[in-house]
Amino acid sequence: MPAIDRRSIQNFDWLLLALVGAVLTMGFANLYSASLPGTTTGLPSEFRRQLLALGVGTIAGLVALVVDYRRLERWAPAIYVASLLLVASTFVFAPVTRGNRSWLIYGPLSLQPAEFAKIGLIVMMARYFHRTPPSEVTRLRDLILPALILAGPVGLIVLQRDMGVAVLTLLVGTTYLLFVRIPARAWAVVAGMAAAALAGLWMFVFKDYQRERILDFLDPSRDPLASGYQAIQSRIAVGSGGIFGQGYTEGTQTQLQFLPTQHSDFAFSVVAEEWGFIGCMALLGSYLAMLLWGLVVANNSKDGFGAMLAIGVVGMLFWPALINIAMVLGLAPVIGVPLPLVSYGGSQLLANLIALALLMNVSMRRYMF
Repeated sequence: MPAIDRRSIQNFDWLLLALVGAVLTMGFANLYSASLPGTTTGLPSEFRRQLLALGVGTIAGLVALVVDYRRLERWAPAIYVASLLLVASTFVFAPVTRGNRSWLIYGPLSLQPAEFAKIGLIVMMARYFHRTPPSEVTRLRDLILPALILAGPVGLIVLQRDMGVAVLTLLVGTTYLLFVRIPARAWAVVAGMAAAALAGLWMFVFKDYQRERILDFLDPSRDPLASGYQAIQSRIAVGSGGIFGQGYTEGTQTQLQFLPTQHSDFAFSVVAEEWGFIGCMALLGSYLAMLLWGLVVANNSKDGFGAMLAIGVVGMLFWPALINIAMVLGLAPVIGVPLPLVSYGGSQLLANLIALALLMNVSMRRYMF
């Protein structure tokens, strides 16, 4: 095990740890209430499994924290390839679940490799944009290599038929485009190509149920008892919370199980119903502070790789949060994206804890140059 420099302990980012702890605490409290219906004795099974994932994630995070993040630049290609192989293994070993092959299952244990592909992606992207700083990227051709890097995990996840995770991974990879200096007219060309690609996806790639989700987003009332049911029930739960909420474990939509997947995709609906506007603002405020502090870490990093790694971690947490909350409020299609650190899901919690440990790694080594 590598030796721990005393300076890294002295410069440990306690604020980031406190913010992560605050979000996790609210997430676990919410999960307990969301998974309580139907539980007769003891802790709800989802709550217990999430606690196990937290324990494993804490250990994995400590390993990611101890290893100097600067070594990851040298290991980036191996980490990236390993993450792709892990995703590709689902085509051989994963059973078909709800029409896709996304989960490796061994007895009671399950793993979603796509969550860890995001870590491999941001490490590889950080390596590229460290060696080719975004401020020097002024032509679309300069984005060919990062586009190929991004195409690896996104393409494999599309082949898994998990379009929600594919879109999310694509957004994580495009986070770095916010910092390049490509002229607006070039982006207009890209927008036109993207529109054509979306039209092609709609006609030749999207399955019927995926088209239905998008149409239900535009008009949830068209099928209120089937595909539009989730969006409608979520809005009812959010609206019923009011300013102060109905009380912890007292939400009617939640406790009577009118709200589908209330412990995972619609966990934020439970927060809104039971804690109201005040509780939502407390959770979102803590979450926003955590993301903003991540940008501060990126800005204070003494090397480009650390800065790009921190930006990637912020993107990995920002995009799913944005999509999930928009989905819960009826402002985005229901595509099965959990709220990081809050929604139930062992794989996503494990991957996010590793990513946050890398962010802390960058922060506490900012004085060691």
